[in-house]
Amino acid sequence: MIYDCPVSFAENLASIQQRIQAACVRVGRDPGSVTLLAVSKTHPPETIRAAMDGGQWLFGENKIQEAKAKIPLCPGKARWQFIGHLQSNKVRDAVELFELIQGVDSLNIAREISKRAEQAAKTMPVLLEVNVAGEGSKFGYPPEQLLMELNELNALPRLEIHGLMAIPPYTPVPEKARPYFQKLHDLKTRAEAVLGAPLPQLSMGMSGDFEVAIEEGATIVRIGTALFGERVSSQQRSVD
Repeated sequence: MIYDCPVSFAENLASIQQRIQAACVRVGRDPGSVTLLAVSKTHPPETIRAAMDGGQWLFGENKIQEAKAKIPLCPGKARWQFIGHLQSNKVRDAVELFELIQGVDSLNIAREISKRAEQAAKTMPVLLEVNVAGEGSKFGYPPEQLLMELNELNALPRLEIHGLMAIPPYTPVPEKARPYFQKLHDLKTRAEAVLGAPLPQLSMGMSGDFEVAIEEGATIVRIGTALFGERVSSQQRSVD
């Protein structure tokens, strides 16, 4: 699926940054505490270069094969995070290509990441994905299972758990997503109690609901459509 190229990425970026700032002001947060991750899936390298010219440096991809082809053609200063469902046979590439893997949703995948990171002589930062609504169509840990496996996950030698991420059920009304963002925030607090250490990152909120997510504690918002424009044709919502 291909997107229309925005007339002015810089204008879109400035608008999103203003909305992030306003959401932070409403709840007394520092706007600097929120990171904007530009969801660049399906966009070619020239669009990434234009986005970097506009001031955006951090991008999210959800397909390993696409990322393998695209990233080497983009400026070296671009930063990349993986935001899709990760299969075990793609872990080695993910460890090589990305600075952070969002969406770790099982102990088996976490073990494979730690193994591949060991082979690459690096430590891999990750976020654990939570299925906050128990949707059968979505990946992610059930909250209680995550808490039960958290110490085992944390003991993996080459894994660094930086926080949690979630994709709540789609709704055209942003306010209806608030309970799911609250649930993820509460789970982060419980997870911190289990670990006895802070989990600094909460990745939640997309183009349609990121302001509500920020009000509920998001530190990373994943935005594609509001930055790059609408899709040429419809596609089911995934990471944005």
